[in-house]
Amino acid sequence: MASTAPLCHFGWKAIDARLPSTEGRARSILDLAGPNGLVVAFICNHCPYVKAVIGRIVRDALELEAHGIGFVAINSNDATAYPEDSFDNMKRFAADHALPFPYLHDADQWVARAYGAVCTPDFFGFNKRMELQYRGRLDASRKEIGPADLKRDLFEAMVGIARTGKGPEEQHSAIGCSIKWKQDPSWAGAEMMTHR
Repeated sequence: MASTAPLCHFGWKAIDARLPSTEGRARSILDLAGPNGLVVAFICNHCPYVKAVIGRIVRDALELEAHGIGFVAINSNDATAYPEDSFDNMKRFAADHALPFPYLHDADQWVARAYGAVCTPDFFGFNKRMELQYRGRLDASRKEIGPADLKRDLFEAMVGIARTGKGPEEQHSAIGCSIKWKQDPSWAGAEMMTHR
């Protein structure tokens, strides 16, 4: 079922957490920021919206690195109900798509709830002060890969944020599969950290 994410709450501060990574070690979200900002992307393995754009996500993450923007992806889906989103399958997904950024497992869904994530993919763009400046789509693609000349909404917004610290006033909501919430969530697994 498709969900639409809300638009940007400018200035909201990024929340840190240490989560297991497909690289085989725990990673802190904010430690992955670049000197000019950070993109926190909520994705998963099975979602057709993610599958349609994962190549573009990889492209944009690589190109944003040159602008001093870090990138991290988080999977918060209930892997019991959706086994394709298990941690082992996350490792395969990361390898299959040569993800150039850490892919973290939010097994207890604390981080997704703390961020107010709604769908996959759902993108949060922060400036160098870890203030939210972009909450929107990658581009206008949906479950099908869009044309090559689509406006790169996330990329262009983050390049501007790297340069000025501020995101665009006009932003378009992300649309994707709803995050698969657990029936009885337990939020004990993530080590939440204070703002730096």
